This record gives sequence, structure tokens and C-alpha cells, in this order.
Amino acid sequence: QVQLVESGGGLVQAGGSLRLSCAASGSIFSIGAMRWYRQAPGKERELVASITSGGGTNYADSVKGRFTISRDNAKNTVYLQMNSLKPEDTAVYYCNALIRVVEGNFRTYWGQGTQVTVSS
Repeated sequence: QVQLVESGGGLVQAGGSLRLSCAASGSIFSIGAMRWYRQAPGKERELVASITSGGGTNYADSVKGRFTISRDNAKNTVYLQMNSLKPEDTAVYYCNALIRVVEGNFRTYWGQGTQVTVSS
């Protein structure tokens, strides 16, 4: 069984910073792409940033230049450094990873979500 556990959310003023972490645990053989999504109240879940196993990254236009995704393969952990936060960044942030378990196939796993609230 695989679990993704997020941490680092909270309340911050506009212009501030937060760093989210998401650690994968369990019978993991390998991890492919890892992603951060977010979902604001009344809106659909959207992709914020992604990182391949080799370190290639992509970002939503709305966060380019402000957010940085990174990963530590030795720790099975993905991070999202969020700077210059805006009230419109307020959402529940979810991590997502493509994981192959021992003696298994790749499948997608989701974390439980962590709330980020940016006050104006």
C-alpha cells in the first residue's frame, strides 16, 4: 500500500511564502512524474506544477515565476515552494504521483490535500 502525505499548508498574508511537502511511503519500487494540483471553492481542480523523474518541470501560467517544484528522489518527496502568494492562490493543494509498487504496475496516487489560505 502506498500513501502520500502532504504538509506545510497554512494561513499567510499576500506577498508571503509557504513550502509544501508531499512524502510517499509504502512498498514503492519507483516513482515517475509528481504533480501538485489545487482546488479552490466552487472551481475545478487544476494542475499547478509537475516534475518528471529526471527533473523536468512545467508550471501553470498563473504561477510561473512565483512557484518552484522540486523533488528529492532519495526521500520520495516532492516540494512546492510558493513565493509572492496572492489571495487567488487560496485553495486546497493536492499532490499526485505516478508510482510503481513492488511486483506491481504504475498507477496514480493522491494525497489528502492541505489548505493554503492567503489573506489580502
